[in-house]
Amino acid sequence: MKKIWTYRDVDAPADVVWSVFTNPAHWPEWGPSIRSAELDDAPMQLGTRGTVTIVVGARLGFEITRYDEGARWAWKVAGIDATDHTVEALGDDRSRVGFGVPWVVAPYQAICWLALHRIKTIAESTEVTV
Repeated sequence: MKKIWTYRDVDAPADVVWSVFTNPAHWPEWGPSIRSAELDDAPMQLGTRGTVTIVVGARLGFEITRYDEGARWAWKVAGIDATDHTVEALGDDRSRVGFGVPWVVAPYQAICWLALHRIKTIAESTEVTV
């Protein structure tokens, strides 16, 4: 399915951003629609399943459908293709982070834009460790 992408540059190494992206403990910090998340098996990899609780309280199953270590991952939530997540190194201490959303839910890009701002703030803080 065609996806529409939005990106943000971050003053942090790509491995730090990747850690924020792939650690479910961070998801409620940057994901406006996420209350909590957990993996059935760690670490995250292709085929990993888990549960995400969204802000309205619904618990939904998910599966990682693409996983390129350090670069990109995608998932299905409740069996539906959801967001792609990407990180690209722009140097030792800079990176570009992005979300791809299915074109049929293009308005969700507004939520992704807010999430990108939050990811930037988290990754640029000195509290994140890889």
